[in-house]
Amino acid sequence: MILLQLLKQHWKKMFRSRGFYKNLSVNILLWIFGIYFISIFFIIGLFLHNILDELPIAKTPLEIFNGSMLYIILIGLTFRYFMQQLMTINMQSYQSLPIKRSLIVNYILLKPFFNPANYLLFFVVIPFAMRSVSFDYGGIVALRFVLTFLFIVWFNSLMASFIKRKFGSNLYGFLGVIVIFGAIFALEYFKVFSLFTISGVVFDFIVLNMYGLIIPILAVIIAYLLNRWFFSQNFYAENFEKQIKKQSNYANTNLSFLNRFGMIGDVMALELKLIWRHKRTKNLIYLAAFFLLYGLLFYGTDYYNGYGTYFFCATFITGIFMLFFGQWVISWNSSHFDCLMTRNLSVRAYLTGNLYLMLAGNLLGFILTIPYFLYGKDIVIMHITSLLYNSGINTFLLTFFATFYTKRVDLAAKSALSYQGTSFKNFLIMIPLMFFPLIIVGIFSKFIDIYVVLIFLSALGIIGLLFQKQLITICVNQFNKQKYALCEGFRQMD
Repeated sequence: MILLQLLKQHWKKMFRSRGFYKNLSVNILLWIFGIYFISIFFIIGLFLHNILDELPIAKTPLEIFNGSMLYIILIGLTFRYFMQQLMTINMQSYQSLPIKRSLIVNYILLKPFFNPANYLLFFVVIPFAMRSVSFDYGGIVALRFVLTFLFIVWFNSLMASFIKRKFGSNLYGFLGVIVIFGAIFALEYFKVFSLFTISGVVFDFIVLNMYGLIIPILAVIIAYLLNRWFFSQNFYAENFEKQIKKQSNYANTNLSFLNRFGMIGDVMALELKLIWRHKRTKNLIYLAAFFLLYGLLFYGTDYYNGYGTYFFCATFITGIFMLFFGQWVISWNSSHFDCLMTRNLSVRAYLTGNLYLMLAGNLLGFILTIPYFLYGKDIVIMHITSLLYNSGINTFLLTFFATFYTKRVDLAAKSALSYQGTSFKNFLIMIPLMFFPLIIVGIFSKFIDIYVVLIFLSALGIIGLLFQKQLITICVNQFNKQKYALCEGFRQMD
């Protein structure tokens, strides 16, 4: 079986690469996080029947779950569109061998099915099916329910790959997804139609009817055939040249308005172009935009009613662009870092330009989270405080500690959920950045008025902004100490 040989080669390539063992500590942390989430999902699956049964809806838990299935599909498609790595293969090395073209295409399409991350939600679905669905409807219905979810996972994987290959994960695609979701939300909000009702009717038929599984199976086949059609049109690399040229035009935009800031503006322009010309950096920006919805899990709920957790959420979502950019503020330039060090580029201008981008990211995050102000004046004050604290304290902490990240970051590596170049240091920096203010607010708000605590943190942020030059000088001195260690580390290939 040649297909099994290709899978075996990919497996050996992964474990034989030097990068796998260099990033062993990160891989261990990821496995720990994976086990943690598996445990949470399994517990949710065990008690999902009780949770859904308590909802004020005159439906069974299975009917409620089926009513949410279209939402799950849309959210899964969106997440995969921006984050799923497209399977690639060194096509030229196989084109000269007696291997059918269709076999290579099948390998590219089916390889993502073997990714364990695709099946994490089954730790919710299977316990729910065994404990709830089988009890209410019998084992056959429970089996059809699990199989239906399996086909949904496959459909999402294939359809997201097709959309991403066909249209690309660019700004227009991102805006298109936002518009589609906004339209669906608006139509449902104004009661033009109910997606929950439509989903319930469709998936109740699929799960409860003997021949219902034909629908998701046909959906998977159609998604598969769309991908096959795409590869039949674009099997050879030269077919992509016009498309790539067209998609890269927006990345060559002249950011002339930054010229007024001198060398600092030049650094900002270069960093913005670097971000916009690489899928790995762009996907981080899209992921950051997705995490702006994180506040919906905290605000307006009774589960997180402490000031500490509220302020943690405010600090996270208003500073999300700063957090995603600041950790790699130097490492993103690792492939051409030696070149930067030989140019007439001031270290102060280099660090200041990156710091100003983080400040701009904080302001953007604050503006985009203004709708959360509807939850009350406390949220407004916390967001203003977090903006000041992030801008005056956390930006400098990120710039200072970025000099300790000496691992080379390959922007040509896989574009989604890539941990190449990540070390345990990237996780440690999150402790003072995020959990210090959480602890301060959580503890002191129990003894003194919350507004006094917020005024104190706001004052720290304002002081940091007022003494910006002095703090940048500290960062410059630290950079000069670490400069040669950075050069040496960035030269090391994984």
